[in-house]
Amino acid sequence: MADTRPDIETPLKWAGGKRWLMGHLREVYPPGLRVVDPFSGGMSVSFGLKPEQALVSDVNPHLMNFWRWMQAGLTWDEDLGIEYRNDSVVYYENREKFNALCDAREYWTREGALLFYYLNRSCFNGLCRFNSSGTFNVPFGRYKYIDYKKSFLEYVPMMRGWELYCGDFESLPLRQGDFLYADPPYDVEFTQFAPRDFVWHDQVRLANWLARHQGPVATSNQATTRIVELYQNLGFDIVKLNAPRLISCNGDRTPAVEILALKGMKA
Repeated sequence: MADTRPDIETPLKWAGGKRWLMGHLREVYPPGLRVVDPFSGGMSVSFGLKPEQALVSDVNPHLMNFWRWMQAGLTWDEDLGIEYRNDSVVYYENREKFNALCDAREYWTREGALLFYYLNRSCFNGLCRFNSSGTFNVPFGRYKYIDYKKSFLEYVPMMRGWELYCGDFESLPLRQGDFLYADPPYDVEFTQFAPRDFVWHDQVRLANWLARHQGPVATSNQATTRIVELYQNLGFDIVKLNAPRLISCNGDRTPAVEILALKGMKA
């Protein structure tokens, strides 16, 4: 039976989001299986596949706090004194409030979720970047116009029955038939999206964890030589794709090449 639920898009701006990949993933996703997304990011994949059941996780506690409050029916609360305005002064005031919550370990709150959303929509290029001390340090984005949501109730029906975790991918309680999609920090120089970096050892650890899963697996990554060899050696089928982003180092405007590595399904 066709899924008649309305399509919904992520409310977050997310660098490296996977909306562009959804056509490929819908072709390989076996309908009805629980989706496991251990690197949720902007959650474009889980929203795009629209599973009845999902296990969504990320190591970023601020991101997962936002998803948990959104699942519960997050709405803006004027009593918290958080102003939503596309203004640099307001931005840095809200960033200071958010970092004060981080310092006090009090970010698992509605206030933390609303501030995280505001910063995400207002910061430069939708980056989610923290320094080694856990401080959000992305500058103001200077957009001409920003449409801020003050109610997230439309997401509640879609997320009903979804399980949300915060932690390392190896800690997730997988089931044998889960459809496992992994979108880790890519094999590039900058991977500091959380206080702990995602290094080559983690790429190898992830690839082996994915290879051990007894259900269908898909993962995306930068098409570096060592990433391609890693997944080919583990028996994955490799599909190379031109991503809708450009390699900008030294003025190079070449489309970035990424891979979709598949196991347990046809490429």
